[in-house]
Amino acid sequence: MNGVFSLFVPGDSVFHRLGAGWKFLLMAVATFIGLGAQNVFVSSGLLALALAGSACCGVPVSRAWRLPWGLWLTAALLLGYQALLGKPLTGVVIAANLVMAIYAARILTMTTPGSALVDALVRGLGWLRAFGLDPERIGLAVALMVRSLPVLLDSFNQVRDAARARGRERSYFALVTPVVVRAVGYAQATGQALAARGLGDKGQL
Repeated sequence: MNGVFSLFVPGDSVFHRLGAGWKFLLMAVATFIGLGAQNVFVSSGLLALALAGSACCGVPVSRAWRLPWGLWLTAALLLGYQALLGKPLTGVVIAANLVMAIYAARILTMTTPGSALVDALVRGLGWLRAFGLDPERIGLAVALMVRSLPVLLDSFNQVRDAARARGRERSYFALVTPVVVRAVGYAQATGQALAARGLGDKGQL
C-alpha cells in the first residue's frame, strides 16, 4: 500500500500549502474527466499533469514516480486485453486513467498529513448527518483502517521472513495463519482501547 500511495513527506511545495479539501476536489475532478471523456489525448494529458505534479511535491522524482511492478503489470494486462478485442486505444485510455488516478492520490497522500486527510473527509461527509449518520464515526473508521494497513503489512513481511528462514515460504498455511492470528489480536487490542475511551458503546454507533 505504501508503495502505491506513499506517505506524507513534510515540505513547502504548492501542494503542501494547498488545503486537503481542494486536493481531494482536484483528484476527483481529474479522475471524473478521464473516465468521462474516454479520449486517449485527454487521458494522456491528465497522466502527464499527474506526473508533473508528483515531481513538484518536493521529493526525488525517482521516489515520486516509482510504482510497484504489480501495478504496471495490471495496466499492461488491461491494455493487452483491450488490444485483443481490437480496441487498443480504449486500452490506452483505461491504463492511463488507472495510473493517473494513482499518481493523483499519491500527490494527496505525500503532501497531506493523515490527520488532515481524515478531517477533510469528515467535513466533506457532513451532509450525512441529515440521514442520521455520524461523519466523525466514519472518519474514525477510515483512520483506523489506514493505520491498520501498515501494521498488517509489517506482520506479513515478518511472517514471510520467518517462513523463508525455515524453508516454508511456499506453504500457504504457514504464511496466512500467523498473519490472521496477529490481525485478530490487533483488532481486539484496538477495540479494547476504543472501549476504554467510551467509543465502543453500541448506543453511540
